[in-house]
Amino acid sequence: MGQNQQKGNQGESYAAAYLEKQGYTLLERNWRFRHWEVDIIASKNGFLHFIEVKTRYSLRYGRPEESITREKMNHLRNAAEEYQYLHPDWKYIQFDVMAITLLNEEVKEIFLIEDVYF
Repeated sequence: MGQNQQKGNQGESYAAAYLEKQGYTLLERNWRFRHWEVDIIASKNGFLHFIEVKTRYSLRYGRPEESITREKMNHLRNAAEEYQYLHPDWKYIQFDVMAITLLNEEVKEIFLIEDVYF
């Protein structure tokens, strides 16, 4: 497994634990459709949340959330449309970004940006 994939998996595990502590119900991790992927799909208070997780070990190249491109968010939207098609009971959806900064394998900062518009 490559270092970036390992870092991503580690960040997603921290994100999942954080979301559960905040009262979210995790439905899927790394859900894929074609070449699109959603890191975490969760629910809370009647909303279906599609969550993109970005993890960094330092801020040398910017904050984690700054690395999310418009193209990535378009892929997230496309995957979400398919997921919602397969699960039509969900009326309310939301796109969120979870930015995680690690220092020496420990969480330095978790920042949840809710209801991202793109």
